[in-house]
Amino acid sequence: MLKYIENKTLEYLNGMPKNLRKSKGQFFTSLMTAKYMAEMFNISQCNNQISVLDPGAGTGILAVAFVEYVSRNFSNKTIFLTCYETDTTVLPILKDNLAYIKNILGNKFDYRILECDYILSQNFVPETGESITDSLKQYDFVISNPPYLKIGRNDPAARAMDKVVHGAPNLYFLFASMSLFNLKHNGEMVYIIPRSWSSGAYFKAFRRYLLTEGKIEQLHLFASRDKVFDAEQVLQETMIIKVKKTTKKPEFVKISSTNSCDDFDNVRTLYAPYNVVVSGEDLYVYLPIDEKDIKTIQTINTYHSTLKDSGLKMKTGIVVDFRQEEELRKSPGEHIFPLFYSQHIRNGRVNHQPSGKEFDWIIDSKSSLIQKNKNYVFIKRFTSKEESRRLQCGVFSPSDFGEYEYIGTQNKINFVDMIDDSEMDYPTTYGVYALLNSTLFDSYYRILNGSTQVNSTEVNNMPFPPANIIKIIGEKVIVSDDLSTDNCDRIIAEVAYDTHD
Repeated sequence: MLKYIENKTLEYLNGMPKNLRKSKGQFFTSLMTAKYMAEMFNISQCNNQISVLDPGAGTGILAVAFVEYVSRNFSNKTIFLTCYETDTTVLPILKDNLAYIKNILGNKFDYRILECDYILSQNFVPETGESITDSLKQYDFVISNPPYLKIGRNDPAARAMDKVVHGAPNLYFLFASMSLFNLKHNGEMVYIIPRSWSSGAYFKAFRRYLLTEGKIEQLHLFASRDKVFDAEQVLQETMIIKVKKTTKKPEFVKISSTNSCDDFDNVRTLYAPYNVVVSGEDLYVYLPIDEKDIKTIQTINTYHSTLKDSGLKMKTGIVVDFRQEEELRKSPGEHIFPLFYSQHIRNGRVNHQPSGKEFDWIIDSKSSLIQKNKNYVFIKRFTSKEESRRLQCGVFSPSDFGEYEYIGTQNKINFVDMIDDSEMDYPTTYGVYALLNSTLFDSYYRILNGSTQVNSTEVNNMPFPPANIIKIIGEKVIVSDDLSTDNCDRIIAEVAYDTHD
């Protein structure tokens, strides 16, 4: 059955322009991924009459993968499938495919196709209690590859689900939230979605709803981001998530991984404590792939302060150079100050050698574009996927640029500064540098965030040692006069040992 659906799907893909499907956020699941997702459900614990939802069905490959898995392995079960689909180009294929399955399975399978907007056809009011919303909580299982599409805050879908919208909304997490809402108690959902939801401020409200109303039972990660939707050539950090609708935390989360969507014969599996995977005030979801990653998370989580508790904050560089060319200059002069780019961060220090950019200087005509020349720790906002470190930082020493009262920082730099804009002392500056430059913190950040961007909000929410420990670390780095990662690692381990001792 599934092979038949796959052939029909490939016919559709070959006849439909990719840019048109992309404009709808439409990416189709591979055969092997669909089978793997279907097999993630715990069918044996369900009643003999199963209700399953696919809220963005497309050609039906995920729904049929579920139906085929159940019919092959649980012959005593009957299945009722609900599919939502509004795309008129794909609806005829979905209808033909499900009719084909019905013809094979007979009274063991029935279905309905709802040709309406999944989000707008519901009534998402989770705070009003079970009695009002019971009629919408009707599914034992949900399986989905939702649309991946950013929408505006005033989009009807975003307004209908404003309780899970904190920043820029995306249809995929609205679908996931509504699906959890539609599940019966102890029901299960398996979704393939981008990894971006696991951290960051934009997804804060979604995580809080998802992880309060449900609990993660399994995460599946792909080592190769370009082979998840292999027929689609999508460069997307993607994952599969299984969530059970319950308030009871499991002891462990199963974390599986493969190299690609067609490599499920070589699955690597790790069982991580739930409080390692889900932790922090903002309920970040950490994605360890081995025991070393688990140890990293547990070590960092022994810290109970943040940068804010020490009066510090990571901020983002001020100057967006392509928007402010009138203020930029090619050479120094009166009222002109050095402009720093990420290229100036080298070997733990910040210099002002030629960056390779056209403009390395900025005039002081707009006070909002310049900042005091004082102690900072600079961090590159962007690194390449292939680089060994995500946190690449350097100490900015004002004495190296003593002739200037002010400087400029380009927007692709983050910098650590005092919250009140006063000046960090030297031990604190070097202590913050040592922590961010350490293997421990770099590994932690890579587990937290799979993208190549260093997000200041995430770093500001990370656990850090208290202010006095940061200073002790910094003092030791200054005395050693060695900014290498190896030395930072050694000093942090030494201070941690002394402190715990």
